[in-house]
Amino acid sequence: MSLRGEWTVLGVAFGYLALLFVIAAWGDRRAERGRSIIGSPTIYALSIAVYCTAWTFYGSVGRAAETGPSFLLIYLGPTLAMLLAPFVTRKMVRIARAQRLTSIADFISARYGKSSGLGALVALIALIGITPYIALQLKAITVSHAVLVGYPEATGGGAESAAFWADKSFWVALVLAVFIILFGTRHLDASERHEGMVAAIAFESLIKLTAFLAVGVFTVFALYRGPGDLFARVGDSPALLEVLGLAAVPGGALGWVGTLALAFLAFLGLPRQFQVMVVENVDERHITRAAWLFPLYLLAINLFVLPIALAGLLEGSGGDPDGFVLTLPLAAGAEGLPLLVFIGGLSAATGMMIVETIALSTMVSNQLVMPLLLRTRRLPRGGRGALAGWVLGVRRLAILAILLLGYGYHALVGDAYSLVTIGLVSFAAAAQFTPALLIGLYWRGANRLGAGLGLAAGFAVWAWTLLIPGFAQSGWLDAGFLADGPFGVDWLRPYALFGLEGWDIYTHALLWSLIANVGLLVGVSLFTRQSPLEQTQAALFTEALHPRLDQASMGHAGDTPRGELRALLERYLGAATAARVFAEEPDQEADRPASAALVARAERALAGALGSASARVLIDSVVRGEALDLPALLSVLDTTSETLEMNRRLAQKSRELERAGEALRDANDRLRELDRLKDEFVAMVSHELRTPLTSIRAFAEILRDHRDLPDDKREHFLEVVVRESQRLSRLIEEILDLARLESGRLTLQPERLDLAELTQRGIEAVQRPLEARGVSLDTALEVDAAPVIGDPDRLEQVIINLLDNAGKFADDTDPRVRLALIRHKRGFRLAVEDNGPGIAEVERERVFEKFHQIQHQDDGAPRARPRGSGLGLPISRGIVAHLGGRLWVEDAPTLGGACLVMELPEAPAMSPTHD
Repeated sequence: MSLRGEWTVLGVAFGYLALLFVIAAWGDRRAERGRSIIGSPTIYALSIAVYCTAWTFYGSVGRAAETGPSFLLIYLGPTLAMLLAPFVTRKMVRIARAQRLTSIADFISARYGKSSGLGALVALIALIGITPYIALQLKAITVSHAVLVGYPEATGGGAESAAFWADKSFWVALVLAVFIILFGTRHLDASERHEGMVAAIAFESLIKLTAFLAVGVFTVFALYRGPGDLFARVGDSPALLEVLGLAAVPGGALGWVGTLALAFLAFLGLPRQFQVMVVENVDERHITRAAWLFPLYLLAINLFVLPIALAGLLEGSGGDPDGFVLTLPLAAGAEGLPLLVFIGGLSAATGMMIVETIALSTMVSNQLVMPLLLRTRRLPRGGRGALAGWVLGVRRLAILAILLLGYGYHALVGDAYSLVTIGLVSFAAAAQFTPALLIGLYWRGANRLGAGLGLAAGFAVWAWTLLIPGFAQSGWLDAGFLADGPFGVDWLRPYALFGLEGWDIYTHALLWSLIANVGLLVGVSLFTRQSPLEQTQAALFTEALHPRLDQASMGHAGDTPRGELRALLERYLGAATAARVFAEEPDQEADRPASAALVARAERALAGALGSASARVLIDSVVRGEALDLPALLSVLDTTSETLEMNRRLAQKSRELERAGEALRDANDRLRELDRLKDEFVAMVSHELRTPLTSIRAFAEILRDHRDLPDDKREHFLEVVVRESQRLSRLIEEILDLARLESGRLTLQPERLDLAELTQRGIEAVQRPLEARGVSLDTALEVDAAPVIGDPDRLEQVIINLLDNAGKFADDTDPRVRLALIRHKRGFRLAVEDNGPGIAEVERERVFEKFHQIQHQDDGAPRARPRGSGLGLPISRGIVAHLGGRLWVEDAPTLGGACLVMELPEAPAMSPTHD
């Protein structure tokens, strides 16, 4: 029996659907027993891969064949969105869990004051906008089936044009409707997660990935001798090389950016993605792994898209490029692989339709039907839980209607567009939800009126620029308005709205729809007020990650009798659900008022089944007294603001304490270092004082005890005593100068003087001592006069100290010192450099510490410490600073050692005297 026979293909297809049903039933049974199989981040990430539909499986190859690498944009957008998942998605999951939200319509409705009107608008937009996407899946299934069983006569280039009862797409829609009804409407409470469905979707994600990788490996390594061979053949065809270029992207650079933005926004707004990412999430920690695992899945399933597209073009497979995935193995004579590919495409299509129709049917029931019945008071009467079964019936009818709508769009418009084109139309519709969603999550000022007008305007622009032109191109409307505009109004042309021409149609539609959507949302919200309930919900949404608000709930000021509340729950949800809600209440008296916590639990239970807006209406119906107490509502806001302000202050104090602690640790380390340096200084000063005193005492005792010493000896000993006395005086004077500097009592006698002349005097004072030590002194006084304001004695002391220090640290074998005086900017710069080992960067500020001396090492041996107290440079810097100048260390530009630089400002010009 051929694997491509009609009955074989149908048998395998129904067998695969039955397998999905068995997996779902098994998952549900395990969940009922408390043994969930979806408590895994990997399964969560695989369920998000429901994003990859028949569009991915077939349409990406078709788009790659026509527009090259542009197909990647559809997957780069979700990849960027998943980078934000640990922040944005986590916040949405926490909100949905706290408020029992069941769909994206319910989520947006709850954010903007639990508005039933806004929820209905979102549901209606989703129903109309996603219908083309469902049509895409039906088209993919029927076309791929036709190609599989009819190749080579059928190559995917067209669809059947028979009456609807003879159209296979119609029967596919009916079969899938029955399957999805059995699959996803066994429970009323939509917030009781469809664990079986999630398990089945994770399984189908693996199947479609396996099938696509199989045909990719077959194409590259069976039809060709590897990727090198394939791309070498492509290189021989200039026409195919053009397909690989970025120039093939529709709309050029603008089209690239527009498609990327479209995919990013649509991924966050698609109802099925919200269903699997938010509603079906069992543990928000799973989001962290999904943030990288799902993009990895997208990379894997797109790995062979371009090779398959190029191979299809090379082989001349003919027909629609969307079918290359099937026609390549069929043309090669493969038997089992085409059937596996068909199952992979069927899996991708059915997975999408299962989740999408469940999400849409929940929105239709909760946002469109139930609010309407509540307002018209035409709810059916019956016993306990009778209404629950009736609501399930509404959802089942909605599933059937949604799939028939998809079939209708496919029959009317489907042949006019490729799979990707149909998908992008729905993407642009789903993107309209994202502004209200994201802005509502982070801006408390967004209100219901702004969100509603923005959504309506964005939807209207989308319909005019994308949806209606589709019917015109299919022949159902006169296409004249596409070129000339309605009634000849040129600037209203759908593809060139307001005269914007040259853009690809999707970027064009996205731009104008988002301008209308975001502009009205923000603009109207800025100039209108929120209701108290909107204010409270805005606080709960924007601060959802705050721990105090995670358990926050809305209260009712009036009395709610327990008996009436229980009867309400039993009527809508059944006795079992009512018993679970009341299980935590110790007091079961029917006449006693229900606690705020019990009312909140009841409202969340109703919200899970009927939507937040309908639940609010029902709870208000059994409240006696004022249903909404303004002070009670605003108290949540006050608590929120106070808590956030307290947290902000605590965080600020914590940062201040951390900085203070760091400063204290630094100060403590500094004090320890100063203490150590002080000890060294005391030891060194003691040694320095003891040395001249010892010499003076020794020679004085010799003079006292040996009165008969020769005159020349006596004169020599007296000179030593005088010299050591002078040395002792200088040391004491330096210590006193340092003390005066630190206390601010250093006495200076500033006057106008010539720094050049003063420098020359300092050079003459140290020249002979330097020559005696073998130090060569070179001078370069580049100015004849350098008028400054300073104390001549102190400045000369500084210059002598700088020259003396340079001589001490000059090279031992050939010591050289250079002094230069130049004009610099608005002052004068005196630089003294040596040819010694220099001063390390980390030591350059420490040389000016009063207790610090540098000890250099040459070839590992410590160099002898220069003679002195180590106070000269600190005193010199203090003197220069008192005179308005600076003193620092840098590398010597000429001699290569260290360079001590002093800068002083030029003295102001003298005023002329008048007789």
